[in-house]
Amino acid sequence: MNLFSMLNKRAEDGEPIRIGMIGAGKFGTMFLSQVRKLAGIHLVGVADLSPANARSNMEFAGWEPERFAAASLDQAAKESGTHVGDDWQALVAHPAIDIVIECTGAPVAAIDHILGAFDHGKHVVNVTVEADAFCGYALARKAEAAGVIYSMAYGDQPALTCDLVDWARTCGFNVTAAGRGHKWLPEFRKSTPETVWDHWGVSREKAERGRLNPKMFNSFLDGSKPAIESSAIANATGLMVPAQGLQFPVGGAEDLANIMRPKAEGGHLERKGMVEVASSLTREGRPVPYDIRQGVWVVFEGDTEYLRNCFQEYLVRTDDSGRYSSLYKRWHLIGLELPVSVASVGLRREPTGVARCFNGDVAAIAKRDLAAGEILDGEGGYTVTGGLRPARLSVEAGHLPLGLAHNVKLKRAIADGQPVRFGDVEIDETTTAYKLRRWMESLV
Repeated sequence: MNLFSMLNKRAEDGEPIRIGMIGAGKFGTMFLSQVRKLAGIHLVGVADLSPANARSNMEFAGWEPERFAAASLDQAAKESGTHVGDDWQALVAHPAIDIVIECTGAPVAAIDHILGAFDHGKHVVNVTVEADAFCGYALARKAEAAGVIYSMAYGDQPALTCDLVDWARTCGFNVTAAGRGHKWLPEFRKSTPETVWDHWGVSREKAERGRLNPKMFNSFLDGSKPAIESSAIANATGLMVPAQGLQFPVGGAEDLANIMRPKAEGGHLERKGMVEVASSLTREGRPVPYDIRQGVWVVFEGDTEYLRNCFQEYLVRTDDSGRYSSLYKRWHLIGLELPVSVASVGLRREPTGVARCFNGDVAAIAKRDLAAGEILDGEGGYTVTGGLRPARLSVEAGHLPLGLAHNVKLKRAIADGQPVRFGDVEIDETTTAYKLRRWMESLV
């Protein structure tokens, strides 16, 4: 409850939390817009493949050029400035930095960055949830062994959902379901970076103004990101995932208690204790009133007559049986909320969500008929989308995780809608990401 006052105290004492950030894209730029106003956090350095683009985004977010003109990390650390460069290894190794924010959105590279930070005793806030989805449990184990903290990024929907789940459980409630909202129609599974703005709800002009990456945003629309984030939620909370993947039941924020309850009681869940995603569109494409497309939610149970009476007495909105209720945040603010993770890790040594098991996995699913020799282009692209699956079934079937479906060649044809398997692709087995995934599979 007092992170802001704790940050101010660090600023007054001249001991701000010192951080480095890898990647300065959209999420990172949103964080940059806020961190410049927080004296209790010192951004020592930014590493990006294109330092010029990083500097441009910093100016775009309101930074004065002199604030990121430090010639070196040493100078930035001494003078409270910020160095911008392309050497992530120097960034994670620098002794002035306490926390590394991985913000590239590139899951295979992110694994190298995160483990490199652990090797140098740095805590990590991982924005690249695509990496967390296919080996977050392994990263958490590696962080524990290194004596550092590994955390999901507050502002992204998984961490916000975990916060609601933790609230419900700490209050003594049984959690029936938890998740996020999404604009969903089954045909969106076929969307590509060329068609994303036709369905997203933002014009091409506004997308260009905001420097929005069409492939990244398409990963939301085609269902990949909802699967990725639901996997991360399941693995952090211990909730289970639907056997046949996300079903996207239709409903708004005030409908959650009815739709996110077991089928046997009139809802859409296989059973209690699941992750799911609420669709903001009916199957005919009509908008749902008071939707929760940009938000997160938890549904919890009044499992005694006394609790159900309390719901009635305090006019709590419930399902039609009076047994289930919900709490939700209708909006999430993405990178604008990321300072909460930095403060939580830096001040309390507490992650804002971390994988504690391996319940959910995201398999690469063919978007269309794919021919032998084609190159898979990962989430949001032209070849595959993500399908949420129970981790045990996914591993037993040898499904290729979506996070590893980047720049790998198919050895055989895959029919539209079918999962890609490890045996279907030529994959570099020497990468750190591949080895970490296989190690995690051996653990569970």
